[in-house]
Amino acid sequence: MVERVVTSGIFSLDGGDFEVDNNIWIVGDERQVVVVDAAHDHRPIVDAVAGRETVAIVATHGHNDHINAAGALADALGAPVWLHPADLMLWDEIYPDRKPDGYLSDGLIITAGTIRLEVLHTPGHSPGGCCLHDAEHDVLFSGDTLFNGGPGATGRSFSDFPTIISSIRDRLLVLPGPTRVLTGHGEETTIGAEAPHLADWLSDHH
Repeated sequence: MVERVVTSGIFSLDGGDFEVDNNIWIVGDERQVVVVDAAHDHRPIVDAVAGRETVAIVATHGHNDHINAAGALADALGAPVWLHPADLMLWDEIYPDRKPDGYLSDGLIITAGTIRLEVLHTPGHSPGGCCLHDAEHDVLFSGDTLFNGGPGATGRSFSDFPTIISSIRDRLLVLPGPTRVLTGHGEETTIGAEAPHLADWLSDHH
C-alpha cells in the first residue's frame, strides 16, 4: 500500500529560495507505515497516517524541503526520524538542537507491516542521499536521486554529477525495468523508461 501526500513550500540552499511541491510517500499496511520525506507541513501527513503506527520517518536526504516537517511530525506521531549520517550538516541547519533518532545505512532493512524496504545509499544529489527499494512489489522511492526525466540536480553545495550518475547507473538502473520510481517531486516513472537515456544525460552535462 502506497499513498501520496503533496505539500508545497520553500527549498533553501546556498542563499537561494525556491518554491517547490514535494511528494511525501506513506508506505505500509493497515497497521504500520513508514513516512518517506516529511516536507513543509506535518498536518496532512498526520491525517493520511490516520492513526496507524509509524515505524519511521525516513529522510531520503537532508535538504530542508525534505525534513522541515520532520520534527513536528515525529512529535505528533511519536515516531523516530532516520537520516543518513553524511547529511548531518544539512540537518543541523534546520535542527541545530535536535539530532535524528536513527541513521540510515546501505543495506538496512526497514519493515512496516507486510512491506520490506531496503535502503540504497545513492549519493550525488547530496552525500547522504538514499533510495528505498521494495523488491517484492517492484517499487523504488527515489527521493531526489532519479526523476521522471533524469538525475536530481547537482549544481549546489555538497552535490556532484559524476557521483549521482554512478549511483543511478550502478544501484538503480540495474533494477527490473517495470520498477515504479516514486520521486521526491513530480510524477512517477519507471526504471525501464529512464534507463535508455543515461548516455543523453552524460552528453547534456558536457
